Formats: sequence, C-alpha cells, structure tokens
Amino acid sequence: MDQTLIRWASARDIDTIVDFNQRLAHETEEMSLDSTTLRRGVERLLAEPSRRGRYLVAERADEVVGQLMHTYEWSDWRDGEIWWIQSVYVRADHRGVGIYRQLHQYLRQLAIDSAGVVGIRLYVENENQSAAEVYRRLGMVDAPYRVMQEIFSNGGR
Repeated sequence: MDQTLIRWASARDIDTIVDFNQRLAHETEEMSLDSTTLRRGVERLLAEPSRRGRYLVAERADEVVGQLMHTYEWSDWRDGEIWWIQSVYVRADHRGVGIYRQLHQYLRQLAIDSAGVVGIRLYVENENQSAAEVYRRLGMVDAPYRVMQEIFSNGGR
C-alpha cells in the first residue's frame, strides 16, 4: 500500500482543489459551481491562511488524492477558536482506505497542540449517513444545533 503524506496545500494545488470542490458539489448537492468564483475563493484562502483558513491535502505517489479545509470561528463562550472542517473530498478511487481519517487525525492533533483552540466542528448533509458514521467513528458527536443560512446571490459582494 502506498504511503500517505499529509501536508498543507500550496498554490501548486489550486487546480486539484478546484476540481475536487467541483466534484464535491456535484456529488453531494448535484450543484455546479462557477469555476471562476471557486478558483478566486481558493486562491484567496491560500493567500491569507491566518485570516481565512487552510487546506490540508493527502498525497499518495506524488498525487493529491484527498483534501479538507479548515476555517476559524471565535467562541466567546469558550474564550477560544473552534476550527471548522469543510470541503472534505477524497478521490473515489482512494475512498475506504483511511485517507480522510489521516487528514482528520492530523488536523485534530494540530488543534489540540495549538494554544487557544478549543474544538473542531463540521457540518454534514442530512442525507449523507455514511459520512456521518465516519465522523462518529473518529470521535465526533451530533451537536445540539441546527445550521441555518442565508446565501447572497452576489457572493457577498
């Protein structure tokens, strides 16, 4: 079995991250994302990781096969940061072999070792029971919250 390298994404990964996010949107929500907007969003995150967030990628045989993004939430109740996990994608031909588990455990340990980080969170589509079960096996629990949203058609501009 190939060795997996977990590392922070860089500008050289933009095309792969954009592709993975397009696939993720299609597979989970049957949505097609605007490639220009998506690319700009990925580029902006990579340019300002301390402000916006970071991508971790999983590499096998010098090829990126999985990703997750984490962003920041300030919790005044806990006087610390909560890291949100988003944009999780593992290439179909590498699913079921622990790629996401390795990404998750890497980020979890970084969060534990980082002063001021008090937890990690993610959201999962209600219908995606297989993903929810993976997250439970990794120690995550259902939160007593419902996510609500208002998405602006102009992307917040």
